[in-house]
This record gives sequence, C-alpha cells and structure tokens, in this order.
Amino acid sequence: MISVLVVDDHPIWRDGVARDLTEHGFEVRGTAPDGQAAIRIAAAVRPDVVLMDLNLGSGSGVEATREITNSLPGTRVLVLSASGEHQDVLEAVKAGASGYLVKSASVRDLVDAVERTAAGDPVFTPGLAGMVLGEYRRMAQTPADGAAPPRLTERETEVLRLVAKGLTSRQIAGRLVLSPRTVENHVQSTLRKLQLHNRVELARYAIEHGLTED
Repeated sequence: MISVLVVDDHPIWRDGVARDLTEHGFEVRGTAPDGQAAIRIAAAVRPDVVLMDLNLGSGSGVEATREITNSLPGTRVLVLSASGEHQDVLEAVKAGASGYLVKSASVRDLVDAVERTAAGDPVFTPGLAGMVLGEYRRMAQTPADGAAPPRLTERETEVLRLVAKGLTSRQIAGRLVLSPRTVENHVQSTLRKLQLHNRVELARYAIEHGLTED
C-alpha cells in the first residue's frame, strides 16, 4: 500500500483529496496545512509520496519540497497546484519535486500520478514535461572545470537515454528485454553515481551531456 501525506492550506480541498486517495486504496498517513507542518509530519510518518500544494499560508511549498527531498530520500514529492505557470513548475522541479499536477486533474489522473510517483516515474500534467525539459535544454552548458563525468556502464547509459525520453520502467524493460526491477536497479545505481535525486534530474543530465540525441 502506497502511503501519502497531503499538504494544502484549504481544509475542504485537503480533506477531499485525502478521502479520494483513501477510497482508492492509498494509506493517507496525515495531512498538513502549511510547509512547516509538512516537514515535521513527513519526518515523523515518512510517507512514500507527499502531495504538495505550493501556495501555503505559512511556509513555502517549494521550500518544504526542498527540505523533504533533501532530508528524506525515500520520500518523493508530487506537486498538486492550481498554478501551471512556467516559473512555479521550474522552481518546484529544481527543489526536488518528482512531478507536477494541476488541480484541474481528474481523480483518476491524480491516482495514476501518485502511483507513478511512488514507482519513481516523473509525472507532469500534459504539456508541462516538454516545457521543463525544454528549459533544461536551454540551460545546458559544458562544465567549466572540465571534470570527467562519473563512468556509467553501457546498460546504465541505455537506460538513462530512455528515462530522458520519458519512458517508464515497464516501457524501458520491454524495449531492452529486461525485468522492470532490473531497470529500476540501473536507475538507482545511476542516481547514486551522478549524485542526483530523481528521474527529472536524470533527464536534465542526459540533455546536458548530449545523451538524448538519436
């Protein structure tokens, strides 16, 4: 059972989302009205996924996302926000969010997004993923110090290329004739070697190093 913490400063919305998730088989380990409470409760209950609003009455959702992803490596953050603004999305991703969903999403979309986030997949409302990766492409630069990047195996590089193209572990497994667990092991090994936190950062790394070109 996937465990979730719901963070939103509107009680009716917060309780409604928690109820919907519970009805679809998730374990809601708590709710929080602001960023500081989210950080405190997440540290105590260690959920698989934190469903995070950005515009909170006390404490920024972006700052809470950064603190949670830095201090709780086993917990992923999925932003659920009314805003689909370019800057809001980028700030959330840079803070460590694994995905970004706007509040106009259906319950089915939300359930799917939480499941995929828990599995380690980057999840975005349609149209946002291309914008995020496009921004990273524009920001791409060759490291000034000329330091050699960590050495990846041939298989890790293959998996990294496909992650950057937005494929899930199951899709990558089908493409490379591997098990999804083996694919995930390669993803986790690559994350450790590159000292990155999530698949969105892997995609950025692949773009910066020219690994997305066919």
